[in-house]
Amino acid sequence: MRTKMLVATAAAAALTLTGCGNAPVASRSAGAAAIAGLGAEHVMVGMAFDVGGRGDKSFNDMAGAGLERAKKELEIDVTETAPATGEDDVRLATLNKLVDSGNNPVFAVGFQYVNALKKAAAAHPETTFAIIDDDSIAANNVVSLVFAEEQGSYLVGAAAALKSHTGTVGFIGGVQIPLLQKFEAGFTAGAKRVNPKIKVQVKYLSAPPDFSGFGVPDKAKQIGAGMLDDGADVIYAAAGGSGAGALQAVAAADGAAFVGVDSDQYASADAAVQPVVLTSMLKRVDNAVFQEIQAFVKGDHAGGVRRFDLKTDGVGYATSNQAEIAPLQSELDSLRQQLYDGRIVAPTKP
Repeated sequence: MRTKMLVATAAAAALTLTGCGNAPVASRSAGAAAIAGLGAEHVMVGMAFDVGGRGDKSFNDMAGAGLERAKKELEIDVTETAPATGEDDVRLATLNKLVDSGNNPVFAVGFQYVNALKKAAAAHPETTFAIIDDDSIAANNVVSLVFAEEQGSYLVGAAAALKSHTGTVGFIGGVQIPLLQKFEAGFTAGAKRVNPKIKVQVKYLSAPPDFSGFGVPDKAKQIGAGMLDDGADVIYAAAGGSGAGALQAVAAADGAAFVGVDSDQYASADAAVQPVVLTSMLKRVDNAVFQEIQAFVKGDHAGGVRRFDLKTDGVGYATSNQAEIAPLQSELDSLRQQLYDGRIVAPTKP
């Protein structure tokens, strides 16, 4: 199983996200114009969302944004399913339904689909599947889309430390698993790069086999309030839909700041709370989804692993809240360049 490589093109300039301070992402295609006449209108793409589904202002919404862009620019047909929140057999039924409806490729949004996807891929070798946030499936018809979350988290950790007046910041993770610990590790390392003496409070909302931590905003709000009471004045929430609760806790405190995740949460926040959103760690799931569909339309149906990092604009930090982030950008961009060049290597484990 080969690893798919990115090919930079002029069309990549269209892939930048408002509020992202990074360079444009590379693409494996010369753009929508180059695929005209390749039968794109006959491609049907299925997407099975993760817990929280559309409207989480985070992981799922970014996947949906990539699907919407592909629908518009590549003239594909799409089928979406409600988030499969049950056991593996429910997730398998969801994937099989998408295949039976004629969709190819089929996207599984989130690592919780891994067991179901193994069975679906074996049962439907003619269908190309793409899974986000897992690279454990070695199958010719499975594409793994993974990210260097530790790099983006390093940058927002540095931003948090630069912003903090108390010398204490907080990290709230959805579920205590290796994937989320990449966020924690990067965030802590970035904060300590700026201030070696900074205190980083860490709390997870659940631990396996309990994966409810991505959908318990009330619990995140309570934990966030506790961190603030204990001296934290900047909180980073990598917890899917639960992050909304942490944002509420920060908005209710005086002088505190919030760091979002996955999407630019300043752009999606209500106007009343926007000022407290310092930045967000951008995880460009939208680019990954779009590029994989684009490659499929061009005839690339092979499996493999694609990793999105700073060099492919797969991760980064948002700059929409210029009033707050502008004073920090010079130092953050210096750190970003050092990560890009490999002079700094962000850790993946706490």
